[in-house]
Amino acid sequence: MSAKAIREYDGKLLLANYLLQSPTLAEEKPASAFVQPPTRLAQVNLSHVSTAEPAEKIAEAVDAALERAERLNPWLQTTKLVAKPDQLIKRRGKSGLLLLNAEWAAVKDWIRERAVKEVSVGTISGVLKTFLVEPFVPHPQDVEYYVCIQSHREGDEILFTHEGGIEVGDVDAKALRLAIPIDQPLPPSERIASALLADISSETQRNALATFIERLYAVYVDLNFTYLEINPLVVLESEDGSAPQVIYLDLAAKLDQTAEFESGDKWARARSDAVVYGTTSSGPGPAMEFPAPFGRELSREEAYIQELDAKTGASLKLTILNKEGRVWTMVAGGGASVVYSDAIAALGFANELANYGEYSGAPSETQTYEYAKTILDLMTRTQHPDGKVLIIGGGIANFTNVATTFKGIIRALKEYKQALIATNVRVFVRRAGPNWQEGLRAMRELGETLGIEIRVFGPETHVTAIVPLALGKAPAGAAGAGFKDSMAKQIPDSTVASTPGTPGQMDVDPLRSGSSATPSVPVAAPSAAEADAEAGSAAPWYSPFTAHTRSIVYGMQPRAVQGMLDFDFICKRKVPSVACMVYPFGGNHVQKFYWGTQETLLPVFASMREAVKRFPDADVVVNFASCRSVFESTKEMLGYSQIRTIAIIAEGVPERHTRKLINMSQKANVTVIGPATVGGIKPGCFKIGNTGGMMDNIASSKLYRPGSVAYVSKSGGMSNELNNIVARTTDGVYEGVAIGGDRYPGTTFLDHMMRYEADPDCKMLLLLGEVGGVEEYKVAEAVRAKKITKPVVAWCIGTCAGMFETEVQFGHAGALANSDSETAEAKNAAMRAAGIHVPDTFEALPALLNQVYSDLVQRSVIVPRPEPEAPKIPIDYAWAMELGLVRKPASFVSTICDDRGQELLYAGMRISDVFKEDIGIGGVLSLLWFKRRLPSYACKFIEMVLMLTADHGPAVSGAHNTIVTARAGKDLISSLCSGLLTIGDRFGGALDGAAELFSNAYDKGLTAREFVDSMRRQNKLILGIGHKIKSRTNPDLRVSIITEYAKKHFPATPVLNYAREVESITTAKKDNLILNVDGAIGVLFVDLLRNSGAFSREEADEYARIGTLNGLFVLGRSIGFIGHYLDQKRLKQGLYRHPWDDISYLNPAAVQGGMSAIKNDRVQVGASKITSK
Repeated sequence: MSAKAIREYDGKLLLANYLLQSPTLAEEKPASAFVQPPTRLAQVNLSHVSTAEPAEKIAEAVDAALERAERLNPWLQTTKLVAKPDQLIKRRGKSGLLLLNAEWAAVKDWIRERAVKEVSVGTISGVLKTFLVEPFVPHPQDVEYYVCIQSHREGDEILFTHEGGIEVGDVDAKALRLAIPIDQPLPPSERIASALLADISSETQRNALATFIERLYAVYVDLNFTYLEINPLVVLESEDGSAPQVIYLDLAAKLDQTAEFESGDKWARARSDAVVYGTTSSGPGPAMEFPAPFGRELSREEAYIQELDAKTGASLKLTILNKEGRVWTMVAGGGASVVYSDAIAALGFANELANYGEYSGAPSETQTYEYAKTILDLMTRTQHPDGKVLIIGGGIANFTNVATTFKGIIRALKEYKQALIATNVRVFVRRAGPNWQEGLRAMRELGETLGIEIRVFGPETHVTAIVPLALGKAPAGAAGAGFKDSMAKQIPDSTVASTPGTPGQMDVDPLRSGSSATPSVPVAAPSAAEADAEAGSAAPWYSPFTAHTRSIVYGMQPRAVQGMLDFDFICKRKVPSVACMVYPFGGNHVQKFYWGTQETLLPVFASMREAVKRFPDADVVVNFASCRSVFESTKEMLGYSQIRTIAIIAEGVPERHTRKLINMSQKANVTVIGPATVGGIKPGCFKIGNTGGMMDNIASSKLYRPGSVAYVSKSGGMSNELNNIVARTTDGVYEGVAIGGDRYPGTTFLDHMMRYEADPDCKMLLLLGEVGGVEEYKVAEAVRAKKITKPVVAWCIGTCAGMFETEVQFGHAGALANSDSETAEAKNAAMRAAGIHVPDTFEALPALLNQVYSDLVQRSVIVPRPEPEAPKIPIDYAWAMELGLVRKPASFVSTICDDRGQELLYAGMRISDVFKEDIGIGGVLSLLWFKRRLPSYACKFIEMVLMLTADHGPAVSGAHNTIVTARAGKDLISSLCSGLLTIGDRFGGALDGAAELFSNAYDKGLTAREFVDSMRRQNKLILGIGHKIKSRTNPDLRVSIITEYAKKHFPATPVLNYAREVESITTAKKDNLILNVDGAIGVLFVDLLRNSGAFSREEADEYARIGTLNGLFVLGRSIGFIGHYLDQKRLKQGLYRHPWDDISYLNPAAVQGGMSAIKNDRVQVGASKITSK
């Protein structure tokens, strides 16, 4: 979720620190006409105390917290006070949770009576653990005001009413409003006063409020608030005529959590001791906390999953709704997790639903194991008289390897075998996506041995069909038959002599492209937009994607690019849809891909400017930039007039960045899809990135040719389900777009629905909305106003939300209802009333789609065409290996080193064991290299470096050269030299480079953020950062060993500490951008030279400068090179010849011409060429 509520305490600290500091957004900053009172806020925080503890311990903890508050805030004993819980509780005054005008002694008694005790507010019960105490401000009621700033898609809005306080009433009806369009300056104070303050007679108060609102809005934007409400806001005029005080008595606020990388330091600074207690401390405070809603205190298990989620690029979410519940879920995908909860609630089991959660984004086997183990542990703690049900569900994945994630789940199920049997658990599985056959096979095999019932289904079954089966609300065979039972004989078959609309037979299992059966499902006629493109004219506005669309992929995303090229190939495109790639962190080069079964080259440019200049026909950009950099990169793309469409894939883009991009894109007349989207697809023409998943799913959903149904969805994962449903119930998808799950997508449902309405080849529209937001109402209004006349089928997921007692944030950032009108039920009812076809449940959607489609066929609106032959799909060698379809003999045999596991092995001995043996040459080296005896810890460190660098397997370039030379019959010296000659900038040279980069930045006094930003501006990689396999969650043991040793034995490690600060920034962007072993050795050696006491500073700098680090690498690696030479001699290996099938033989023109070979849109495929016309 992006917009997250914060405590009143933290909101007031932010205002206290930044109200007078934040840069103005007005054309001219007005002179302040108010006085900000001093900050006096005391927090009594007992969040660490559990209700399960003995009463005596709870009382001791409460007294300790009160004593601490008294010690840090002496003013508590000298003034009248206000006390209240600070746990996101609405209407505290009306609930009796507000103490006014009390002495500190009375406040302490009041808190003691309520602390760590459960109270009920309305229908929600929760434990009070956090309290806010502040000075009581006596004031007349007529100086109480209400002010609120909230964000909308088009900009921000300020609401103000001159009647504030506990009886403020209906603010929406009575408040005056001032809209501030995005990227527009705040109006001057006079305009603010006339728009919002007309009901205030006192000129002094009006002027004070006008300048206060200017300051408040500056803070709102500067700190990335998404909501800020003050009620009451009190203005106290002074008797001496000086500027009045403006005091914010009660405050509610939300911050954009995705903007933490931009504003996190400012948030933390406001929480520092200097702000809170007025101390002289200059350091930042703790990071901003985002507490759970009242009544939703995080359990230990929820906190653990939250911690796992924070450490990975995947998504792991868990909310416990009812720990005694009978129905537990383990669902893959944000959208899918919602429809499963909907299905359970719709069958009357909302009160039995134990949890909500999801795992997605390709989590590792270990991560899914930990996630599954946590759920199974919770599930098996208590018995249920009817037994328990575990639903392992999910949509059709785009790129998550189902078999890999199921390995982790199966491991957890085996571990909890006895507990599952004792709890009488039944398991129901439905999943699809990459390698789903292997995953489901493994799950079925588990069911034969685990001792509990496990029912397993694939994409032939509707996504939630297992829910009624699991809950005893459907016949035993219903889920297994899936689409067959409900959809068979409802689609007219053009091969049968029947009138339009007469039931025919549908083959509902076209899952393998190699199947000999060719289903005879009708296909739409060729597109009018395609005909225009063939004729050479520009595609119409409603058709941004055609069979001739060319795109630029921003970011190094070879898997996505290969998927796009594979889609092009099976769609029989003449020219690949990807013209080139842009990667700012490398120079211009070419990247190898496949076109069908043969290889081709695509150019990679270092800048967008070069890419658009070289390919003026490319009008689509697929932007894979990170959430931190996507704003700047997209802003640049919007500056090129040839670009018509941009897809922003990144999740976690700050809302203000997105709204600015929306504003700029509208001015540039550019369609923006996303952020937080998988993209979109136009069957037979074009697909964005990873949309549609693997090729087998694209084939089974018949996305290689156009149908008649165009859909728009928020969820990327559910888009695959829609592809599946539409293919099985109609003639297929015409176009599909996932607009993204954020609150403010670049384009809306209506934007795409209006395109589909204008497209003559699109005959039927499908919308999959969700709880939160109001965009579905705009579609309903367009249908009611006859702006959309084609039949529309729609459903809003999230109907279960109203059945939960506490607020639940679903998988997408925008999936949260902020009012009754944003609930799924309200939107479904409104769409139904407007004349849209809305099913009773999501499970009824396929039948309704089929019914509407059949009616269009019967009325000849859709004219069926014979199904074309299913295309053959090439399969990558690596994927074939994953599926166990091929085998390949190894090119080398090595017995001295194995670098494949968690820990490096030398001749079968673990590297940690090597260090335990205390074998070293550090003393000798210190004498020969440095002409002095170094301390014992320094000698030991040098020995550690030599052992770490001694070898890294037979695959690296130096060892490869040594082996090949040895097998050619050359002597030891020649073989060793052939390996050593490969050492340079690309191999082994990162030690010197990392040492120089980090030490220079540290010496210049650059902060870690400044250093990272400067390297980015220079488009340079940070040497010593990044690993292909290891990551923050899968740390490199070698780095841990030497850094822990240095921390224990070195006098100081300032450069290492600095490198770790850099690592904390880089890993926030990508999990594998860790401090690697080269970087660790480099920075630690600088620390050793500078702080051991054996060298002067000049000597230390000189040794670092003249290549000592590279010398260590050469010496250490020579040990391994010699070992490889001896190994090959012992094994009597013969002359090596590289296999020809491991070499790409390309047309000489592609090699000799380099980048210029691509100028005329030629695609090099082996010895042949495909040239665009």
